[in-house]
Amino acid sequence: MTGPEPVSDIEPRVRLLLLGGFRLLHGGRAVVAPRGLQRSIALIGLRPGATRAQLAGLLWPEVSEERALSSLRTALWRLRRDPLCPMITAGDTVCLHPMVDLDVDELTRVAARVSQGGDPRPAAAVLAAARHDLLPGWYDDWVLVERERLRQLRLHLLDELARAHLRAGEHGEALQAALEAMAADPLRETPHRLVVETHLAEGNAYEALHAFSGYRDLLLRELQLEPSAAMCALINDVLAPIHAPA
Repeated sequence: MTGPEPVSDIEPRVRLLLLGGFRLLHGGRAVVAPRGLQRSIALIGLRPGATRAQLAGLLWPEVSEERALSSLRTALWRLRRDPLCPMITAGDTVCLHPMVDLDVDELTRVAARVSQGGDPRPAAAVLAAARHDLLPGWYDDWVLVERERLRQLRLHLLDELARAHLRAGEHGEALQAALEAMAADPLRETPHRLVVETHLAEGNAYEALHAFSGYRDLLLRELQLEPSAAMCALINDVLAPIHAPA
């Protein structure tokens, strides 16, 4: 087993950035890693504690297990020989050294904290970084799965951020978060509903009706569907005085 080397107080930390493209920083300075090693580093960061067989199968799915494991051993040997990104190998598993900060982990930690009732409003910086796709231009199956997982995390965080601002009466901030979620996935109903709720909270019935009609037209045009009963109920309350008998 190869354990972590002692990390001194003055040793620069390593940042592994995968959102928006692969970047490796030592003490804030960029380090160039060969493309082949980039794939190994990125997967180990995204799948902490994965076994060697799992890593090899994901990185080299087109070859036999024996050849894939041989390729992984070569990659790990190169990483140990020139520690671009420190790793820990413990038995049959491999993970990043604790001195490595991974940007994806920040988004995951924030999402977990919010799901347990934490205030999402301090998450603005993490959400800004998460506007960028995971490893754009990479089309490995494991990248596509992780990319969608992180996209969904960001969308739900934006929803929670909009709700938090709406509860606090911060209507401009609520609209901004909801509109950002809407731009990322125009057919999702949740951000459209939050936009309508925010306009209603401000007393802007016209804006609420306009937002509802725009989403209804989009949904009919793209999916031949109607908005949910919950969303229609928001607008029914607005229209009730108009439809009431004189």
